[in-house]
Amino acid sequence: MLNRNIETFIGCDNEYEESKIVIFGAPFDSTTSFRPGTRFASKAMRGESFGIETYSPYQDKDLEDIAVFDGGDLELSFGNTARALGQIEDFTTQILEDGKIPCMIGGEHLVTLGAMRAVAKKHPDLHVIQFDAHADLREDYLGETLSHATVIHRVWDLLGDDKIFQFGIRSGDRSEFQWGKDHVFTNKFNFDGLEEIVEKLKDKPVYLTIDLDVLDPSVFPGTGTPEAGGVSFMELLNAMLAVSGLNIVACDVNELSPIYDQSGVSTAVACKVLRELLLAI
Repeated sequence: MLNRNIETFIGCDNEYEESKIVIFGAPFDSTTSFRPGTRFASKAMRGESFGIETYSPYQDKDLEDIAVFDGGDLELSFGNTARALGQIEDFTTQILEDGKIPCMIGGEHLVTLGAMRAVAKKHPDLHVIQFDAHADLREDYLGETLSHATVIHRVWDLLGDDKIFQFGIRSGDRSEFQWGKDHVFTNKFNFDGLEEIVEKLKDKPVYLTIDLDVLDPSVFPGTGTPEAGGVSFMELLNAMLAVSGLNIVACDVNELSPIYDQSGVSTAVACKVLRELLLAI
């Protein structure tokens, strides 16, 4: 039995047994390639979440009407990447075994791999929808195969071809895009074609991973690797709503680095994205 976290995301203070969704933080950024700081995202989001409402006028839904448990932050090993991923995998496995939907707050994007390993074991036909600025398809980054720049390639190692669907991608090494043409679906710059993919995956288990740098830096500057030319908040919201009817068996929101936006706007945006995601699924 898990104990309730003392500081919770707004509206997520339900008991574990009664909750369908379990959120938890994975404060890990040891492989960040540019500006670190995403390890502070989940703590910042919990504190700042009380600046938004539990009610969403976009969906006419309220967090008070659904049962979400906040499991707090994992205590991850910063000096051992493989061990940290194992800790995330173990915690995600526990949530899945209890028949609940894990929703992880990163952390850098590599944390997705830990959760994905657990979800793929439970759902062999798992498919992935990725909203992101970066392809994350490198085989290695400076010789390291476990990196936030390689995470989706490592996910491909688990799932194989025709299982990964990327949207909003606008940055990556040329070799990533060349390799990706043969192995994943990539839509550059926006969410065009998402409805067709949703129709294709309507009977499949889906992991939704949202790298918040898919948003334009004018909307979301508080991230480690900002990329100009991103989508708006409303475009991201509509994309989340478009996939919400699928069988979302797990999800994550990652790459907020609050220290790079002292205005607090990026953290507020991240909180709103998480609220809408919880209500949508």
